[in-house]
Amino acid sequence: MATSKKESYLHLISTEQLNTSQGVAELLLHTDNGSINTRYHAAGANGSPAVIWVGGAGGGLDGPAGGMYPRLAQKLTQNNIASLRLHYRFPNHLPECVLDTQLGVEYLRSIGHSLIALVGHSFGGAVVISAGAQNEHVTGVVAMSSQTYGTEGIRRLSPRPLLLMHGTADEVLPDACSRDLYARALEPKELKLYPKCRHGLDLCRDQVDHDLLLWLVFTLAIQAGEI
Repeated sequence: MATSKKESYLHLISTEQLNTSQGVAELLLHTDNGSINTRYHAAGANGSPAVIWVGGAGGGLDGPAGGMYPRLAQKLTQNNIASLRLHYRFPNHLPECVLDTQLGVEYLRSIGHSLIALVGHSFGGAVVISAGAQNEHVTGVVAMSSQTYGTEGIRRLSPRPLLLMHGTADEVLPDACSRDLYARALEPKELKLYPKCRHGLDLCRDQVDHDLLLWLVFTLAIQAGEI
């Protein structure tokens, strides 16, 4: 059962696998209020860590920087880390998008993933911060080019780690947004700023890929007791 601050509920009714291509399963998570379109990258044995990836206000499955989400999800499988790329039922509706993310956590836990990190871009940054603050089963959060609206609960993420990533030339949401989030968050927290990089993180794509992969692998390995 997924919950929001307003005590809304979203129930997982069933799952439907439409097809599988190159090891990536197209899954529909059917709920009592619509279906969530996802892509699941399986990895590792039962109990392996996993990452949920969510998009901006328009949703989507690919993320910023020329398809970061499928690109990094595939690389994470080499470290025995699974991924669930998730498209919102109602994009740009923050409470519902938070519920979708919570349900993604519930689904991953139901198939054996106990360590789950959340990654979101832009509007999705607020989604993962809010979802992580409300869900004790979330073990880490990454917000890229994030907005500040909807992040009132950011202090409740602690003691779980938080990574903030932002381009200093962001033309949509200034890097002051992530600076504000960093100032309000409790430890452990990290802020990475990318000079001359814009909202979509395209110009700093290689560095963001490197930094994010390193953080996810290291953070999840620590939580799994491997380091």
